[in-house]
Amino acid sequence: MSEQYPEIELAEAVEAVRRQLAAAAERAAGERLQFEVGTVELEFSVELRREGKLDGKVRAWVVEAGGEGSTGRTRAHRVTVTLTPLDLATGANVLVGNQDLGSREGFH
Repeated sequence: MSEQYPEIELAEAVEAVRRQLAAAAERAAGERLQFEVGTVELEFSVELRREGKLDGKVRAWVVEAGGEGSTGRTRAHRVTVTLTPLDLATGANVLVGNQDLGSREGFH
C-alpha cells in the first residue's frame, strides 16, 4: 500500500463500523424518530499475508479496489461479513436517529 492509503486490517475496518454505529446510537438518544439497525453486511477485498517468518501470524488486510499490484505471493479475496448489532445494555437491536426530521419541501 502507499503512504497515501495506509494498510488497514480487517479487524480495524469492522471496528470503525462499530464505532460509527455507536456514535449514531448516541445521537439518537431521546429523539422522536429512530431507526432500528438490522443486519449490517460489509464486503471487503482482502489480502491474506503471513507476518515475519513461517511461524508468523496470518492477517487479513483490506485492499482498495484497483489498487497497485504488490510483490510477493499475495492474492486478493472477497470477504463478506454479516453483523447483527446488539445493545448489550438492553439486549435489543441498536437504534439510530437524527435530530433533523427532514422536510417535505420539494415533494408534490
